[in-house]
Amino acid sequence: MSDGVVGIGYVELFAASALMLVAGLVSWKLELGQTRRIAVSSVRCFVQLLAAGFLLTYLFEYQTWWLVGLVLAAMVVAATQIATSRVKNRIPGLALSVFLSLLVSSTAIGFIVVEGVIHADPWYNARQVIPIVGMIMGNAMSSVAVAVDRLFSDLDARADEMFSLVALGATPGEAAAPSLKAAIGAGMTPVLANMSAAGIVTFPGMMTGQLLAGADPVAAAKYQIVVMLMLSAANTVAIVMASYLTYRKRFAPDGYYLDKGLRG
Repeated sequence: MSDGVVGIGYVELFAASALMLVAGLVSWKLELGQTRRIAVSSVRCFVQLLAAGFLLTYLFEYQTWWLVGLVLAAMVVAATQIATSRVKNRIPGLALSVFLSLLVSSTAIGFIVVEGVIHADPWYNARQVIPIVGMIMGNAMSSVAVAVDRLFSDLDARADEMFSLVALGATPGEAAAPSLKAAIGAGMTPVLANMSAAGIVTFPGMMTGQLLAGADPVAAAKYQIVVMLMLSAANTVAIVMASYLTYRKRFAPDGYYLDKGLRG
């Protein structure tokens, strides 16, 4: 046990991998075809998190503002790749829009919390900045993928309506407004549901981690409230930015809705 944290040995850590046998057995028994994916995901989880632990150990000890910035940039690039890979629709130029939405929302809200609530010293303190921005980015990444996928699915489902609206003189923004509202609402739903369940059904990550480390429960609850509020704000900014930066990709420069055969 170190600094209030109960240590986990490598033997116990690898023994815990047996828990993944539950998912593997279900996949094998029901012939879901997910066995390989489960194995790969488990190995990636081990390797990536352990590598992150060693990297953060070095970063916390030898931190500089530019090194922290480099790590954050790498996180945004990785989050962009993961988010875009989850979008079923093929959308040219999607990566840049997703990158900008994740970069702005994660860094802006993250530094507001780090500076205005936690009062990190120095302002680029990796022990506060990296975990906070990482939590924001992970949630925003999933929400953006859901919102963008919903946006283009809804636009395509309304294709005939879109052609008619544009032919009658509607601007792309006016024609796409119902789809934008549906996409933004769909992206906001998960974090709002988590906020409603927090403290009754679930004890979220930040609070659980602090409780396991021996923190005062009320202090842990305060931190978790800040986390949930910052996630809601960041998700909203990211979803709105991504939706409004991408919806025009279904329209020609002159404002006409693009049929499938005319899309890039």
